[in-house]
Amino acid sequence: MSDLLRCVEIEPSAQATASVIWLHGLGASGHDFEPIVPELQLPADLPVRFVFPHAPQIPVTVNGGMVMPAWYDILAMDIDRKVDEAGVLASADAVDALIEREIARGIPSERIIIAGFSQGGAVAYQAALRQPKPLAGLLALSTYMAMPVTPSEANAKLPVMICHGSMDPMVPEQLGQRAAATLTELGYTPQYRSYPMEHMVCLEQIRDIGKWLTECLMECQTPDA
Repeated sequence: MSDLLRCVEIEPSAQATASVIWLHGLGASGHDFEPIVPELQLPADLPVRFVFPHAPQIPVTVNGGMVMPAWYDILAMDIDRKVDEAGVLASADAVDALIEREIARGIPSERIIIAGFSQGGAVAYQAALRQPKPLAGLLALSTYMAMPVTPSEANAKLPVMICHGSMDPMVPEQLGQRAAATLTELGYTPQYRSYPMEHMVCLEQIRDIGKWLTECLMECQTPDA
């Protein structure tokens, strides 16, 4: 994954002063979360660029080796125990490259949020927590912490929001709660929100995410932004 990932990008009406890099789940694409951007109801004076990368096409073991969009291989159904760590780290490196591109395009690292759903969220944990440059926040949706991570000093106090469905059959909520507990042990104070849903997103959650994004990005607003 040395080349930049292909991405769907949504530009604000004014010049972007912040970016959200949002990773989809297994078998989906960068278009998956594209429709929710207007539903976030971000303030007009908060011009945010949304970057939705496409995962590479790779064989997935639990699906009989079928080639599909995936951030890493799923080796067994007990997704939290047997992990393709090399694949997770390679995808985190690819996110690092997107962060650097946003910085090159004029967005300070402190105004970049990393988000991910399900498998994309597992990569988001790695990419955001270990990132050596300070970020604005981490959004983890219906996901789990696939492997240990050593947080960077720059992001030791990173704002984190975790959302999970209480009826999720794919990634049991216990895994989301476990990730929140791990973050707490590491010194973070994650916001945790549970919703009466399965492996998906709901309108109430999208509204909550919009409010959280606004809080994170308004708090780190630079005077000339």
